[in-house]
Amino acid sequence: MENLDYGIIGNCKSAALVSKTGSMDWCCLPNFNSAGIFAKLLDDEIGGSFEINAGDDYNITQEYLWETNILSTVFDNGQDAFQLIDFMPRYSRNDGTYYAPPDIIRFFRILKGTPKFKILYNPRLEFAREKTFNENKGSYIKSYTREGKYDSLFLYSSFDLDDILEHREITLTENSFCLLAYHEKLIPQTLDRSYLKFQRTKTYWMNWSEKTTRYSHYHNEIMRSALVLKALSYKKSGAVLAAATTSLPETIGEERNWDYRFCWIRDASMVIKVMAGLGHVQSAKEFLQFIIDIIPHKDEKIQIMYGINGEKELTEHILDHLKGYKGSSPVRTGNAAYIQKQNDIYGILMEVIYQQFLQFETSLENSEELWTIVRGIVMIVEENWQKPDKGIWELRTEDRHFVFSKLLCWVAIDRAIKIGEVLRMGINDTKWKTLRADIYNDIYNNGWNEEVQAYTQSYGSKDLDASTLLMESYGFIEAEDPRFVSTVRATEKELCRDGLMYRYKNKDDFGEPTSSFTICTFWLIDSLYKIGEREKARAMFDQLLSYSNHLGLFSEDIDFETKRLLGNFPQAYSHLALIETAANFSKGLVSEENFLGVF
Repeated sequence: MENLDYGIIGNCKSAALVSKTGSMDWCCLPNFNSAGIFAKLLDDEIGGSFEINAGDDYNITQEYLWETNILSTVFDNGQDAFQLIDFMPRYSRNDGTYYAPPDIIRFFRILKGTPKFKILYNPRLEFAREKTFNENKGSYIKSYTREGKYDSLFLYSSFDLDDILEHREITLTENSFCLLAYHEKLIPQTLDRSYLKFQRTKTYWMNWSEKTTRYSHYHNEIMRSALVLKALSYKKSGAVLAAATTSLPETIGEERNWDYRFCWIRDASMVIKVMAGLGHVQSAKEFLQFIIDIIPHKDEKIQIMYGINGEKELTEHILDHLKGYKGSSPVRTGNAAYIQKQNDIYGILMEVIYQQFLQFETSLENSEELWTIVRGIVMIVEENWQKPDKGIWELRTEDRHFVFSKLLCWVAIDRAIKIGEVLRMGINDTKWKTLRADIYNDIYNNGWNEEVQAYTQSYGSKDLDASTLLMESYGFIEAEDPRFVSTVRATEKELCRDGLMYRYKNKDDFGEPTSSFTICTFWLIDSLYKIGEREKARAMFDQLLSYSNHLGLFSEDIDFETKRLLGNFPQAYSHLALIETAANFSKGLVSEENFLGVF
């Protein structure tokens, strides 16, 4: 496929990607960070997939069932038609717990005629490191490895299992199912049982969506993005993944390929802030508990990222037997960035804690733990804010005094002071206010470049960086301030190309960036809107939305020339920015309509 034309299905423990032709080309079981069972996305020869081949005479259309993470793919040749419904079960039990096994159900619903197709079932366990064997065991197909690390998988179906194994043509005469399970089932699997799981899962997603704040404009885009963010949330621990995939390149043929199946404190904190704003308070509480759990000691430093279960070591490995997406190697598991020092994470995390105290009820025990974390973060910022770091973009070479990192250090102290005010603590109030002023003055004097007339990427640099567009959002500067207006216009002139944004254009560890970083375009649109260029901003926003895939999903990057989606997918960063921007537009449009309604 020439674009990332995939839909994501998931159950808050793992996820799978299904192409617009019904091929399951990516899935890791039993969890998000497990080895791949299907990885055709990273190697179309040996990666493995679960395909439905209905022939060239079928027209194929795909959409999500209304306000769910259940995917519908319809095959229709005019005379014969069937619907393929893909989902991972998730629903509440009577005791309040959730049924969310590492299972995938593919439900085949006959629409008319006698459709014919082949099922090409080709799992490649453990990222295809060793050969996978498939055997018909009577009531299921067992797939397993004999060499290397042992792994296994079970496929149950109402179809003839040998027809599946032999890739024979199947004639659909009644509704049927395939159930892919990581664990062997203890009771018989039937069509009725799969259908019941479908209805319960649909109800779960519709109930979840019903609790989401509704906007008068761009509601569908906001809702789809919220469902993506929910699908990337790991219910067991409260962690939020950056994306569901690894090693999808920022540019075809280059080596900017990273494993994003981890929880970045920065990304996750931004996601949780957005989700809480949409009314999903529980997600915010679960993430804060995740933070409390991974910082058990007062002297323990905060990493920039963790595994989804709080793992602290995320050693990077190369899977050199996989050729990579469109030949873009290397394929990586793990992420060496976990050892980096990035001072911006403290401010973003503190902002989430502040919003928690400000908006929601917090238990006394929880409040005391969070207050300990707040004081600990202040101490870390006090010791480190004057030091260079790797910055938001995780440069792997020299450390610099990045303006965004300094900005978020200021945010950390500012929000700590405000949290103290909410709690009426008054602890270190004068000292903290002095520290806040010192950081502010340092940014004001050293982050601004008089010649460029903008806040730049780092102290002493003329290079512009899209992250400085967030200075107003975090309360450092007013939208009407001439410095902010000038920064927005200079950044747009330097980094915007045909309505899409670079993160920066200066050389980094791998040369000059060549693709657009999606979240940065949303940041520019937001900034233009705030400085009064509303019509221009809205036109850019509508144009950017048109670059999503057929289901409204975004990856990390977009190719400037072809508008092809690139980078890991779907990207939480991109979708949280979409929600924030769309919500701002919706509020503004409602205000304009109310104003016009007076006359």
